[in-house]
Amino acid sequence: MRNRILAVSAAAFAASMGLAAPADAAQDDAQLSVLHGVPDLTVDVWVNGERTLDDFTPGSLAGPLALPAGSYSVAITAADAASADDAVLGPVDLKLAAKGNYTAVAHLDAGGKPTASLFTNDMSAIPAGKGKLTVRHTAAAPAVDVLAGGTAVIKDLANPEEKTLTLDPGAVPASVAAAGTTKAVIGPADIPVAEGSNTIVYAWGSLKGGNLDVAVQTLEGLQSNPKAVPGGRSGAAAADNSALVAGGAGAALLLAAAGGLALRRRAAAARNR
Repeated sequence: MRNRILAVSAAAFAASMGLAAPADAAQDDAQLSVLHGVPDLTVDVWVNGERTLDDFTPGSLAGPLALPAGSYSVAITAADAASADDAVLGPVDLKLAAKGNYTAVAHLDAGGKPTASLFTNDMSAIPAGKGKLTVRHTAAAPAVDVLAGGTAVIKDLANPEEKTLTLDPGAVPASVAAAGTTKAVIGPADIPVAEGSNTIVYAWGSLKGGNLDVAVQTLEGLQSNPKAVPGGRSGAAAADNSALVAGGAGAALLLAAAGGLALRRRAAAARNR
């Protein structure tokens, strides 16, 4: 499995629309990212009749772009189309609220037809010492389970649903299997969960087409109090999430053991002086 994240800079994305980059964004602007999750199709993305992304390839993530609140008409055409009139998807109206954070995803529905979904990204504060993992099902596939260490930690996730877990920081050894089974159709792969960040994983592509893949988006700076002392890493973010946090808990235990060993060595050295 490969994780393909072909990022387009926010400044270039904004310039293609003739709009301000996030550095010049108004305080109430919405933030919009765009993910291309339709396999085997290079496209152009049009916003309000203007070509915004040219030769946008599957697995690519663009943005975030600062946009004034309001409605935007988005259409997707074959690459190098003369206009947005001959759309393969859309036009669809995206309604963006002031200060909202969104990801628009062009993807396949469960039956394999191109569609689009607008996800509202969770930008709420994360408790000190914790991170979040969000899984979004945007693939042409039945409902799935997300596994960690062979245990289902998210069950019956259907297209285009999402599920968010609050976890201890660390590498999450995750895989995706058909609901009720343990045979991985994606993964396993280590997904990093960082303190104060929401790591969003998208399953996209087609099970029947044999091209299932993942894309990863990270929302940073969500600590409830960046100056606070991180909370204890007990190895259990919640009872039903314990399998997911095993990696982070293991790292914490190793650090604690190393710290204890260093203290014992210093004490022994002091006694022998």
